[in-house]
Amino acid sequence: MKSEFLETGEIVNTHGVRGEVKIIPWADSPDFLCRFDTLYIDAKPVKVLSSRVHKTAVLCTLEGVDTVETAMKLKGKVVCLRRAQIQLPEGYHFLVDLVGLKAIDAATGEELGAVAEVLPLPAQNVYVVRGKGKEYMIPAVPAFIVETNEDEGYIKVNLIEGMGE
Repeated sequence: MKSEFLETGEIVNTHGVRGEVKIIPWADSPDFLCRFDTLYIDAKPVKVLSSRVHKTAVLCTLEGVDTVETAMKLKGKVVCLRRAQIQLPEGYHFLVDLVGLKAIDAATGEELGAVAEVLPLPAQNVYVVRGKGKEYMIPAVPAFIVETNEDEGYIKVNLIEGMGE
């Protein structure tokens, strides 16, 4: 069952003297978090009064957080969004939803294992598939990922020599 909330970043520090918090986003771009007027911390809604990108982080002013001391209490907290708030473009998936999907060799139909983790590397994501005593590192590009079917719980992949241990 998919979680109602998606972890989207972590409050890592304060910024300035008026209680702004610095969030390191767990998204493709820090701009992504700036689109939302409500974040969830400990499953409680928190209204975003303002937000802006600062280098690779997002600086936010949150309702009820107007001093450095109040902001410091949030340091280390994970920031979430409700899944229903987010519309993904066709063909995109939340990384958390890919973990656990069965990986099937598109050529043979053999089940290789399951997606154990997704590594967000600079060039592209890499799916780590583990099973049957083997580990596969599969770049998340159309040449290798033939099909992703979350509803049925699998991905179909093209393998090349040297891709698995």
